[in-house]
Amino acid sequence: MKTLVIGGTGTVGSQVVEELVRHQVSVRVLVTSAEKAAQLPEGVEAVIGNLDQPGTLPKAFTGIDVVFLLNRQGHTEAAQGQYAIAAAKRAGVRKVVYQSIHNVRQGAHIPHFQPKITIENVLMQSGLSYVFICPNNFYQNDFWFTNAISTYGVYPQPIGDVGLNRVDVRDIAEAAVIAMLTDDYNGQHIPLVGPETLTGEVTASILSEQLDAAIYYRGNDLDVWATDARRSLPDWIISDWTKMYQFFQAQGLVASDQDIAFCTKVLGHAPRSYADFIADHLLAFHLHVEVA
Repeated sequence: MKTLVIGGTGTVGSQVVEELVRHQVSVRVLVTSAEKAAQLPEGVEAVIGNLDQPGTLPKAFTGIDVVFLLNRQGHTEAAQGQYAIAAAKRAGVRKVVYQSIHNVRQGAHIPHFQPKITIENVLMQSGLSYVFICPNNFYQNDFWFTNAISTYGVYPQPIGDVGLNRVDVRDIAEAAVIAMLTDDYNGQHIPLVGPETLTGEVTASILSEQLDAAIYYRGNDLDVWATDARRSLPDWIISDWTKMYQFFQAQGLVASDQDIAFCTKVLGHAPRSYADFIADHLLAFHLHVEVA
């Protein structure tokens, strides 16, 4: 089997590539530059192309059996997904495993969610076999907040008081590869969720316990979050994510018992907990915190 990974140098995609290599599967990765190609593990084939330039895609898709599709958030996200699906059809690809979002249609009004719904719809009508892997908010997003956590003792992501069943990227990668290598889940949405519902306060409590330090939740004020975020993010992302966090605070993104059971079945083990994630990455978070 020959696989193509799109998004193979990012947070999730790099883990998918490593998991495929561990399974001794032939892997090709679509990259946008030679510098990106140099980041890939030994033995992984790189093809330079760009989802915004459909004419660059045939070489990447030729001879491929299964595609993992993860295209990054942006103004052309929906178009990129459609270009990839069209290229897959022309090349005779058998199946596409697409990374969407857990319960994505509940947040159809959110700009971050809308392109995923469009791409899901196009893929369902494409005639290709498909699987949608649908992760909740990633634990690994908290690497963005290591300075706030480790220096100031604050957890700043305004996820609210209803909660999210956040998930470990390692579980996402495992499930993606299972969906690529078997046909057990063709035509299905796989919810990728953690075992517990995490609010902002619960997250801070777990961090406090794992780091043996007092970590406090920054709170739900999205104006405060946006002011801080403008130091590193463009205005369009801040606008988009503000709507996403408003949704999280109002409704949450909570997994059902059935979601957790399905995720566990696919993985063959219980999904990793947030405490497990922090325990496995203590050095990243435990740099400058004053012990309580």
